[in-house]
Amino acid sequence: MNYQEPSPWKKTILAAMTSYIDAGSIVAGAAGLSLWQAYLGMDGYQMGALAALSSNAGSAAVGALIGGRICDKYGRKFVYTYDLLVYIVGMLLIVFGVNYPMLLAGYIIVGLGVGADIVASWTLIAEEAPSEDRAKHCGSAQFAWALGPAVVLLISAWINQFGLIGNRIVFAHLIIVAAWVWYQRLKMPESKDWKQAKEAEQKLIAEGKIKPVSYSEILSGINLKTVLFLCGVYTIWNLCASTWGFFMPYIFENVGKLSNSMSQLMSVGSFVISFVGTYFIFMRLGDKMSRRLLYAIIGGIYVIAWGVWVLPPEMLAMWMLVMFTVFAGINNGSGQQAFYQLWSSELFPTKYRATAQGLTFFITRILAAVWGFSVPIIMTTFGFRYAAMLMVAFAFISWLVGVIGAPKTEGKTLKQIEIERYGHEVK
Repeated sequence: MNYQEPSPWKKTILAAMTSYIDAGSIVAGAAGLSLWQAYLGMDGYQMGALAALSSNAGSAAVGALIGGRICDKYGRKFVYTYDLLVYIVGMLLIVFGVNYPMLLAGYIIVGLGVGADIVASWTLIAEEAPSEDRAKHCGSAQFAWALGPAVVLLISAWINQFGLIGNRIVFAHLIIVAAWVWYQRLKMPESKDWKQAKEAEQKLIAEGKIKPVSYSEILSGINLKTVLFLCGVYTIWNLCASTWGFFMPYIFENVGKLSNSMSQLMSVGSFVISFVGTYFIFMRLGDKMSRRLLYAIIGGIYVIAWGVWVLPPEMLAMWMLVMFTVFAGINNGSGQQAFYQLWSSELFPTKYRATAQGLTFFITRILAAVWGFSVPIIMTTFGFRYAAMLMVAFAFISWLVGVIGAPKTEGKTLKQIEIERYGHEVK
């Protein structure tokens, strides 16, 4: 059956919806964490394992590593045609979960699905976007990443009053969204950049002129420098962001002394600010002004935001929590993750773009898994202020790396960037 070629924006939106269901699944777990803890009687170690192996961390890391390699070998369409079916299976286990093993298995399967899908989707967006509007198109994934949690938390603030059934319904709505996106993607064509690169690669391999992509190639020379730069920007920052995404309602309640409903509304407010900021800051300015300057501003306010939690709990005033909500929201919409998504797609050639992105995403989420497992233990043993000090340090390091190493890629085609960085077209 012949389908009409989707517009660039339709391709972008269908790819970007991955971010909606990824972030939505993370925050749905966060919003119902207290409810599941009470229902299953989870201790700190079980909560830590749930955070470490969920789509917020470990399972998504493995999914990205596998998905990235498959994405470059068999195509972007191959991955995003099947990975959402994996996601739906995991979600069904969570929705109908009656014990800890079911809940944990559901989280792991969901993470595998979204990890693979994120790499395929972010790569496709960059490859199909016009060079003069690449930040705008890539920013749409950030918009969806903030919209998903905002919707999830807004629903949760009302429906969690009915207990665990409310959180199950929140997870169920993500199944409906994923099923709709999966059906729509069946009509999407393969990435043109990948098809051209794959045909050229197969011809050169047959002639014995090049070898298939290996991780040793990605972890050497300029590629290694790029991997280290992206990990410095994104991996270190994500230690803060993963805590914010999974534990923030819990922290608002137990450290900020807010009610469950108020903590949910504060979190909703931050995500609303995220997608509004994504649209008016990153999507509007990312192609028009110095990205280094934009990064410096957005990253800087994130350091200030986390500094609030270093104060003694008795000094925390409501205006401080609001300031954190606003600053963190702006950063999460237009900060390190938005730049990572853009730069990781721009700085590697088509030949191994998804594989390299999957590797850096794997490193990011694996470290987030270790940190996610450690956060409840650190909070219990040393207090949350100690963890907050570490997160201020993480935010500062990430800001510094990005400001120093930000590449000047505004308005350039992926091929131009490739030739500038490697001195030639990478075959």
